[in-house]
Amino acid sequence: MTIYVGNLVYDVTSEDLTEVFSEYGTVKRVSLPTDRETGRPRGFGFVEMESDDQETAAIETLDGADWMGRQMRVNKAKPRENSGRNGSGSFRKQGSFS
Repeated sequence: MTIYVGNLVYDVTSEDLTEVFSEYGTVKRVSLPTDRETGRPRGFGFVEMESDDQETAAIETLDGADWMGRQMRVNKAKPRENSGRNGSGSFRKQGSFS
């Protein structure tokens, strides 16, 4: 399970998130996506911890917590959805219409 962390200040670092989430267990990985065009942070990140129990404890405690002047949104990350495109700009055919 991976944790989604939203509503972050734009100058948050991986080290900042590691410090906060390490209170609930061992942090395995932190990812802070950036905008492809500007290279600027996007205001959210992902945290992966050593066990599901640690992740659950972090989610239950930190969701809605005030941190760095903002109210964090913390929940289970959802799998990335496929855009439905086949790479050529058209949608894939889903089944037969005969």
